[in-house]
Amino acid sequence: MKKTRKTIAFLLALVMALALCACAKPMPIAAGKNTVGVKDGETLGKGATAFTVEVTDGQGTKTDFTVKTDEKTVGAALQALNIISGEKSEYGLYIKEVIGITADYDTDGTYWAFYIDGQYASTGADMTDARDGAVYGFTVEKAEG
Repeated sequence: MKKTRKTIAFLLALVMALALCACAKPMPIAAGKNTVGVKDGETLGKGATAFTVEVTDGQGTKTDFTVKTDEKTVGAALQALNIISGEKSEYGLYIKEVIGITADYDTDGTYWAFYIDGQYASTGADMTDARDGAVYGFTVEKAEG
């Protein structure tokens, strides 16, 4: 009898826990707003090197545009156009804002992931050479854990 009560109590607790999890709403991340006014398909800047920038906010909204520059790095080109901003550290530029959309790990666990031609970058934007025809992506992602 005691074993049956324990089993029933355990199953009841399990059902309640599952019910609570099923009712929880996912927390939205970095919706943000394109406050810089960059338009999809727009070309910004002047220079010999032209590359595409793909920005995806926390809701999955994409904004793609072309940058023309004579700057050596992607970071320098985008900072010169006020497209990105962040904080300098011993590791390079920690990007907190792209086209006016903020992703701040310290606040909500989100960050700007940097991609080069669709692959997660192993260098930061300020350490990546600007290449003609390349596609650089910035996507809001949420840290796991």
